Amino acid sequence: MLGVRLTPLLVAVGAEVAALTRSAEKAPALAGMGAEPVVCDVFDAPALEQAVRAFVPDMVMHQLTDLPDDLAEMPAGRAANARMRREGTANLLAAAQAAGAKRVLAQSAAWEMSGEGQEAKEFLESAVLEIGGVVLRYGQFYGPDTYYPETGDFPDPPRIHIDEAAARTVTALDLASGIYALTDTGQTDFEPVR
Repeated sequence: MLGVRLTPLLVAVGAEVAALTRSAEKAPALAGMGAEPVVCDVFDAPALEQAVRAFVPDMVMHQLTDLPDDLAEMPAGRAANARMRREGTANLLAAAQAAGAKRVLAQSAAWEMSGEGQEAKEFLESAVLEIGGVVLRYGQFYGPDTYYPETGDFPDPPRIHIDEAAARTVTALDLASGIYALTDTGQTDFEPVR
């Protein structure tokens, strides 16, 4: 969701972007946004490390999720997304370090979860902070191509419009290590949550 909106904004500010996808079918769309598509399964740690090393990134931005396309399928999809936050995060951070990336910025959630979802969120945040990275806790997305696409159709707070989340992420590239919330509060600067 967010990557599709974020990629062209990063390219517009002059960033060279490698966009990771598991699907070869999505590669042409990513190239059309100005990114270098990288088709790789984040759960294949050796292949991921090789792909990240090949790009030689200054920054690795972790926007990985494994969410169902339909909100009604979310209860069944939570385990897959928790795995992405644990195993996918560990693999991506290891690849970033092996490639010599100087910065890591990672997506998290601005709301409390339960069970393995909360444990995976805490793992992701701790792992990113441990290497001096930045965690952006996004509110629930609404707007085009989200679970809440219609005007006036909002998720419970905390929330943020998908386009605002993308735009504010671009302005967060140079933040100091910490956890920051991106929600519809009207706040335009970044105050660390912790």
